[in-house]
Amino acid sequence: MKKYNVAIVGTGAVGNKLLEVLEERNFPVGNLKLLATSRSAGKQVEFKGEIYTIEETTPNSFSGVDIALFAGGSASKQFARDAVKAGAVVIDNSSTFRMDPDVPLVVPEVNPEDVTWHKGIIANPNCSTIQMVVALKPLYDAAGIKRVVVATYQAVSGAGAEAIKELERQSRQVLNNENVSPEVFPYQIAFNLLPHLDVFLDNDYTKEEMKMVNETKKILGDDSVAVTATTVRVPVFNGHSEAVNVELKKELSVSEAKELLRKAPGIVVVDDSEKLAYPMPVDADGRDEVFVGRIRKDDTVPYGLNMWVVADNLRKGAATNAVQIAELVIKNL
Repeated sequence: MKKYNVAIVGTGAVGNKLLEVLEERNFPVGNLKLLATSRSAGKQVEFKGEIYTIEETTPNSFSGVDIALFAGGSASKQFARDAVKAGAVVIDNSSTFRMDPDVPLVVPEVNPEDVTWHKGIIANPNCSTIQMVVALKPLYDAAGIKRVVVATYQAVSGAGAEAIKELERQSRQVLNNENVSPEVFPYQIAFNLLPHLDVFLDNDYTKEEMKMVNETKKILGDDSVAVTATTVRVPVFNGHSEAVNVELKKELSVSEAKELLRKAPGIVVVDDSEKLAYPMPVDADGRDEVFVGRIRKDDTVPYGLNMWVVADNLRKGAATNAVQIAELVIKNL
């Protein structure tokens, strides 16, 4: 099997998960280069039994690299174009290029064909968007979608390793009757909910909410789909959940919807109210599938459905989706 030289830019929660997923999926890695800021340079990381030393990212870091996986953050703006100039295909987890019309925004279960028209950069969608569009795609293909209303319940791991530590620390502080000290989030996250992810925009929606609106349209290739979102940070360590209301363009029964979802790639249906079976973050943790349940009719509109969608945001919402994109890329190289 042909092997490919891979660079991972970023060594935080997503960067570490990228290494884990590459190994689990037996991606054909030739040479591996780990890149990060000067603060992390010199640290050592194990991959497939070998020890690798993290290097500081520079514009010259990408010579000989076939695929550069950017874990997110400001590095994409600084170095993604340098990687492309050096001959690498960039798969980017940040929001930098997602809405660029020259950059495909790809979820392999939804629009794998878009990989073929990249010009050196392929964008990985927002974590909350990824799991939602995986669940929407079979319904969209069968009945069309007029409108989507989504409320998210997003784990702290989506905000990085320091956010995970903050929830751990604050939980101890609350349980020990100590003063709570917010650092990563603007307010206490332990035993609390924050209806605020990313910055507020002029329309009073947050950037996270508008990511879901705009990215969904681009991935589905349909600007007519109306999407509105409320995104909420919850005191869960890992695994995003979403309450998704879908208004279809034509009739689709609950049983038909369940069957379509069961047959769709990357989806596990967990839906049995009599047995109290429904998706939960603890079940999705460490898994690559999108879990869908609580599928039921919404009688307030002619063709409405409600469903509950859960996924591991560090895996399917970031690292796994990026590696799946890389797998599509090497099929076309």
